[in-house]
Amino acid sequence: MDEDKVISLIADIKKRRSLRDMSDDFVQEQLRQYFLKVPQKLVKDLRGNFHQRSAVYKKVLKEVRNHLRRVYSLFRVEQELKHREKFVKELSAAHHLSEKEHLSLITKILSSHSSTKERLPFYQQLYQKIFAITGKPSSIIDLGCGVNPFSISFMGLQRLNYYAYDLSEDEITLLQAYFSLLHKQNPSFEGHAEITDALHWQDLLQHDTIDLCLLFKMTDVLDQGKGHKASERIIKSIPSKYIVVSFPITTMSGKRMNFPRRTWIELMCKRLGYTFTPMTYINEIFYVIKKTTASSERQTH
Repeated sequence: MDEDKVISLIADIKKRRSLRDMSDDFVQEQLRQYFLKVPQKLVKDLRGNFHQRSAVYKKVLKEVRNHLRRVYSLFRVEQELKHREKFVKELSAAHHLSEKEHLSLITKILSSHSSTKERLPFYQQLYQKIFAITGKPSSIIDLGCGVNPFSISFMGLQRLNYYAYDLSEDEITLLQAYFSLLHKQNPSFEGHAEITDALHWQDLLQHDTIDLCLLFKMTDVLDQGKGHKASERIIKSIPSKYIVVSFPITTMSGKRMNFPRRTWIELMCKRLGYTFTPMTYINEIFYVIKKTTASSERQTH
């Protein structure tokens, strides 16, 4: 496919509001994978009928958009992003915010996204329980972070290097501004926010050993319905002592799952000699995984 046509197709794909903040590189990669899977006759038909009114063009547009929604699990809308931008600007512009005022703005930002909004009632308790197992980390990787790094205020950490990775250019821009603000307030904090496709996790191997990796609601994105090999490769390869993996435990309709625990990840940990501790909250289950080959007793309480 000609480069100009690919660029044009990407632009049309991203006209849907829910897909606008995806990076062009990610959409292009998913488009490439799509063309590799479909019959070559379809690609040939698309080349010969490359205009918005053709049936084959509409078919490709629809199928790629549906795939992107499944892979990226985008529930963000333009208005939510505008709200986040507004709140971050308020944080950056204010010179003397009280702790209460700061937390109020942070809460508004976290409330603007469904996953982080669900965690607000237990964010502080969650981190306390995680750190009771891992110890207080001085370095964290947040892979597929979304707006979760805005919850740093609930961690109670003073000295911290935080590496945030996500596909959304807009979210990364906001995080860069927020990290700059946190560094001004506390020079012992260093934040790094970059656009990274979690499917290209090899790029993260450059890191020295990190204390903790957060992988919140990311395994479905990584595995794309093809077993759990991709998630296992990342869990094994990311240079971190501990990884916290989370999963939703409610269905799309809001009903709580009858069996929220994920057998596959528990079996994987046992096979690899990792220890794990599950923590269940109202909408999400978290596995705190210690990457070790020691034959210590598994934590399953």
